Amino acid sequence: MGISDLIAGFISELLSESDGSAELQRAELANRFNCVPSQINYVIATRFSPERGYIVESRRGGGGYIRITRVTPDPERLVMHTVNAIGERVEHNTATVLVANLLQSGVVSDGAARLMLAAIGVHALRAVPPEARDAARASILKQMLINVI
Repeated sequence: MGISDLIAGFISELLSESDGSAELQRAELANRFNCVPSQINYVIATRFSPERGYIVESRRGGGGYIRITRVTPDPERLVMHTVNAIGERVEHNTATVLVANLLQSGVVSDGAARLMLAAIGVHALRAVPPEARDAARASILKQMLINVI
């Protein structure tokens, strides 16, 4: 298990123990895991992003903190948030994370998630010119999500 996994696990445990919200000190975490503060930033940016259902607030300085809050909106609101997050273009990896978040939140079933991933996957969009794939993926995924609600 890598350092990023350990840090993410620790933060997830804190969130579970505190009913979905935790305040962290970047320097304290870096000392605890014997890493540089930028490693903490990386973990938070990649594992606790809005696409994954978290709100991250940060205040820099001596008394600074990072507050991470797990968002649990109603299904319709989560779908609309996801549609808005997609924008005009979405990369394959980002789209996969968005669908995984909806599946984890119980908004879509396992079968629906697999269908969405197949429809926006690399193989399905092979006939689309490479420069237009992210736009096509965004359009397809948004239409599928709008029809979920």
